[in-house]
Amino acid sequence: MSSQIGFGLVAAIILVSALFVVRSKNLIHAVLWLAVTLIGTAALYAQLNAPFLAGVQVLTYVGGVVTLMVFGVMVTRRHGGAEAPAESDSDEKGFIFATALFVVLALAIWKSPVPLPVQAPIATTNQLAHALLDDYLIAFEALSLLLLAAIVGAVVLARRRDPDPVSGEEAGAAAPTRSTTEVVP
Repeated sequence: MSSQIGFGLVAAIILVSALFVVRSKNLIHAVLWLAVTLIGTAALYAQLNAPFLAGVQVLTYVGGVVTLMVFGVMVTRRHGGAEAPAESDSDEKGFIFATALFVVLALAIWKSPVPLPVQAPIATTNQLAHALLDDYLIAFEALSLLLLAAIVGAVVLARRRDPDPVSGEEAGAAAPTRSTTEVVP
């Protein structure tokens, strides 16, 4: 009974924080509410007796992705006063589409046959660590370098488009120069 109450409490926290992510007009607040949502997901993993997944959820998503998102927002300097204007009827459209999606998913679940339980092989943390850090180490490191290159490229592209606060011109744009063949009257 207490596990059901705990699940209900964590699920409510996840739902409310996810709503705040979508409804927040401030980008930093949206990212911080996303962190609360991801921590709630890690709490659900912990309730399902999957402490390794809960730890990976916190380290990877909360510790890494949310930090990178906050860093990206701060680097672009476009978060100050930036608000997303909403259409006047967007709430009604969103509610209609969400209700339609819920009905379709509920019908699909209701009409689907319930499969017999299958005993899946249980992998230990030691086996998972061996697979990631021995068998697939090259792929794991190549992926980390690829992600690092993507982040650096995104920062460089974002910084080129920022206007120079002094002149108002885009950063990285060359100053207008006079051609040597141009005749000056």
